[in-house]
Amino acid sequence: MRLPSAIVIGAFALAACGEREAAPTPAETVSAEVKTSDAVQTAPKVLTAGELRRVCRAGLAAIHGQEPSAITLDGVEGGVVHASWRAPVDGGRMRADCRVENDLIVWKPLDLPDAALVRWMNQSGDPVIRYVMDGDAVTITQTLPDGTTERAALAVPAEEEAR
Repeated sequence: MRLPSAIVIGAFALAACGEREAAPTPAETVSAEVKTSDAVQTAPKVLTAGELRRVCRAGLAAIHGQEPSAITLDGVEGGVVHASWRAPVDGGRMRADCRVENDLIVWKPLDLPDAALVRWMNQSGDPVIRYVMDGDAVTITQTLPDGTTERAALAVPAEEEAR
């Protein structure tokens, strides 16, 4: 009598172990969210060249722990901003490319010793970088893969973009 009830219980337990869809990572969840607020200007759909330079300067400064004035913009080509800044350790130059997709900042480190690491930072394990422009301030919000967020409001005046 015990054997048939054990078989039935075992069948129910195995049936409950079916395939399940993997839960999205915190970065994927954040990138899927659309946040709007009446209190803060949201990211424009299409940025002017000056706005693109301001957003990328602020984004790269926040990502790399620099002041926006330390980021030198080396050019803009096809919606991609080329930037560089003084390396804090050896005094050399660090370089990166930056582009904006809606309210997301996507960047790519350049000149790394491992060519596999020279890629756009928009994969599931990468931090999600969002921006909001409000006058001269550009607020950068970084959501790390573990779900924690860092926020920085940086002043990047429009006249500074002419460098």
